[in-house]
Amino acid sequence: MTSETVEPALTGVRNFREVGGLPTADGRRVRQGLLYRSGHLAHATEEDAAFLSRLGLHTVFDFRNSADQALEGPDVELPGVRNVNIPLSDPAEGAEFWTMVREGDLALLRSLLGDGQAEARMVASYRLMVKQRTAEHGRLLRELAEESVPALMHCAAGKDRAGLSIAVTLLALDVEQDAIEADYLESNAPHHRYRIHRSPDAGGGMSPEVGELIAPLFEVRPAYLHAAFDTITDTWGGVESYLSEGLGLTPGLRERLRGRLLDL
Repeated sequence: MTSETVEPALTGVRNFREVGGLPTADGRRVRQGLLYRSGHLAHATEEDAAFLSRLGLHTVFDFRNSADQALEGPDVELPGVRNVNIPLSDPAEGAEFWTMVREGDLALLRSLLGDGQAEARMVASYRLMVKQRTAEHGRLLRELAEESVPALMHCAAGKDRAGLSIAVTLLALDVEQDAIEADYLESNAPHHRYRIHRSPDAGGGMSPEVGELIAPLFEVRPAYLHAAFDTITDTWGGVESYLSEGLGLTPGLRERLRGRLLDL
C-alpha cells in the first residue's frame, strides 16, 4: 500500500488492502491495481460489494476450508468475477479452532493456549502450510502468471493463510523480505483486525486473561513469518529451490508472473 493510496472504509470486510508498490531486489515495484488481500467476503455490505466490483477483479482466491465457510457463509457474489477455493487448512482443524475460541472456558483456554502454546501453535501452522501446501501455492502462482489478475486473496481473517500466500507470491516476484514482512504486519492495525466473537455462555467471557490467551491466534507476529521463511531454507535450501522444486515454478512461468505483476 503506497502512501498515496487511500484505504476504503469497508463495513463488512476486514483487513482489506492493496499490495502494490513494494520494491523488488532489482529495483522494480509491484504494479498497482493488481493484487489485493482481505478477510472473508461473506458479510460484505452492498456498498462493500459495489466498491469491490469497481476494482475490475478477475479472480477471488478463497483459502478457507469447509468448516470456515460453514461458519461464516459463502462470499458475496461479485458480477463477472471468478471465485476459486483453494483450502490451505483442514476442516477438522478449522472446526476445532473456532469451537475453542468461541466456546472454550477459561480452564480449557489455559490448558491449550497458556505458557506459550498459542504462539507455538501458530508457528507450527505456518511451518505446515509451507511444507504441505506446495501444490496449492504452486497452483496459485500459475493462475496468477497465466491470467487471474487483478486478484483478491482472502481467508477468514485475511492474515495467516492469505498473508502467507501473499508472501509466497511476493517471494516469487523477488520482493525484499523486509518489505514482505512490513506488509504482513499491517494486519495488526486496529482497523484491520478480525472481530473476535465469544459465546455469552463461555466461561471467562472476554476477560483480560481470555484476551491475552487468544491474542497470539488473532495477531500476526514476526516469529510466524520467520518460521515460514526458515522452513523454506531448512527444507529446500533457499527461496529459489523452493520456488522451482517445491512449487514447480519454471523460469518461463516465473518471468510471465513477473511481467504480469511488476512495473517495467
